[in-house]
Amino acid sequence: MTHLTFGDAIPAGHFDGARARILDLQRDNGAIPWYDGGVIDPWNHTEAAMGLAVLGEIDHARRAFRYLTDTQLKDGSWWGKLGSAVPFDDEDAQYKGDCEGAGHSIRDTNFAAYIATGAWHHYLITRDRKWLADIWPHVEAAIGFVLALQTPHGDIRWSAPDPHTPEDDALVTGCSSIYKSLECAMLIARELGRPTREWAAARARLGEALRDKPHRFDRTWESKERFSMDWYYPVLAGVVTGEAARKRIASKWDIFVAEGKGCRCVLDQPWVTIAESAELTMALLVAGDRKRAEQMLAWQHQWRDADGAYWMGYQFENEVAWPAEKPAWTAAAVILAADAVTGTTPASRLFAERPLAEAAE
Repeated sequence: MTHLTFGDAIPAGHFDGARARILDLQRDNGAIPWYDGGVIDPWNHTEAAMGLAVLGEIDHARRAFRYLTDTQLKDGSWWGKLGSAVPFDDEDAQYKGDCEGAGHSIRDTNFAAYIATGAWHHYLITRDRKWLADIWPHVEAAIGFVLALQTPHGDIRWSAPDPHTPEDDALVTGCSSIYKSLECAMLIARELGRPTREWAAARARLGEALRDKPHRFDRTWESKERFSMDWYYPVLAGVVTGEAARKRIASKWDIFVAEGKGCRCVLDQPWVTIAESAELTMALLVAGDRKRAEQMLAWQHQWRDADGAYWMGYQFENEVAWPAEKPAWTAAAVILAADAVTGTTPASRLFAERPLAEAAE
């Protein structure tokens, strides 16, 4: 097993297989599907673009961002899933725009917001202010779409109210990710001399809802508490910080963490997932637990295939990689976690701390 020691740069060549996997999946139009024959969604696509940027593949990362700007809908959103693998039906035609295809009219708020995180991350690495200014209108439109769906209670509806998404509800993980994206959107705005007061107020309301209004989440469907992301994402996103973050991590460590393996996707299955483990690595850094962050990351390198790409997960009772897929976003999550632990790029701190205090104006 390869260990990455905090304080070092990412070892040369360590992620060659992960890099090759993402590049092999990227289409000529810049799109990065989940895996061979898989769909494209804006969140995981952006995650893959960030992974490429960490490894110095700036041109390929920008092709990925161009795909986002080319497929953005007029209201600032994207389809939750794009590509030939998703059926396109007549009900979706009124929203289709210039997209390749759409499935069941899902315009996810978390997916839309994530362009802000990707754009700020890319800027921290490249310091290309012209590129940042060019992508700004797309970020602004995406955040406008998202905040139009914020309720008076502060939570943000999980999706636009399209025909196939009638549930008026909010997700802890999704809203936590949006909280992080709002942070990044505000940092972009400040860099470009744009106002942030309204976004800061919306972010504060969202943070309050996540910390103090649990009744606003999972109102119309079964609770998502069995998923590890609901446990660590408020810490990763900077919603819960300091001692409260450490207590939150400690509260479910024993049920979600499989010693020597990683983080379970769900608490009741003998299945660790590599992307969740990488995200937990970064959440531990945000919580100030560097020792366990390094350990969690080190465990993940045993789940690499012979080609250097990472399996999606490992079912440890049956002792098999499951499912038998090596997603682009899994590779990217490990790359981002390694950058956060080692401090290799100028963007490494973005997922290792909360750069912007909630009350900042």
